[in-house]
Amino acid sequence: MTELTFELTDGSTVSVEVTDLLNAGYAGREQDEVQAHIAELAELGVPGPSTTPALYPVSPYLAAQPDVVDVQHTRTSGEAEWALVISDQGPLLTVACDHTDRALEVHGVAWSKNASPDVLGKKAWRLDDVRDHLDSITIRGWVTDQDGVETLIQDSTMGALLSPDYWIEKLEERNLNKPGTVLLSGTVAMVHGVDQFAPTWRVELGDPVTGETIGASYRVREMAAPIG
Repeated sequence: MTELTFELTDGSTVSVEVTDLLNAGYAGREQDEVQAHIAELAELGVPGPSTTPALYPVSPYLAAQPDVVDVQHTRTSGEAEWALVISDQGPLLTVACDHTDRALEVHGVAWSKNASPDVLGKKAWRLDDVRDHLDSITIRGWVTDQDGVETLIQDSTMGALLSPDYWIEKLEERNLNKPGTVLLSGTVAMVHGVDQFAPTWRVELGDPVTGETIGASYRVREMAAPIG
């Protein structure tokens, strides 16, 4: 079973054995914009969901805090998100990057979510400590190209997405609001014209009230070509 450890603001640590991992999708608060995005993806061959928002179960071992993500080909990329982590000390909030196989995505979104890890930050905030200003917390993502040039690819706030409390209610309905559950929020729009298929991804949550940030970064490494 995968165990994640998070450092909290007070310097203490909380460990969580992941029993259930869920990826939200099409989870923007403005559902008209979500439907427009679904139409755009359909033109690329990505099948749309039967309902929105969507929720995809992911193998729990794919919740990870790695520095390197191994992939089978170059058509994979991350997504800047927040993650809700239910611990025995209450719900925690951290940053996450849902690394997704874009070639597999056209055959099934749920399949693509299970092809690479969900990368989580190594620090977290107690949800109760930031609940009164969640919508202002920033979500940002950067990619670094082969030449070492870093470019901002995602820049939004948690206010653009359905809230942690919305998802806690959904988890309660499914008897999943319990220690060991990790839920990723779904992502925000990418900046047009920026190449998402980059060798390095970095994501960050920023709290404008305290000035604190939680980050995660990793390098993408392509595995050797298969034989046979």
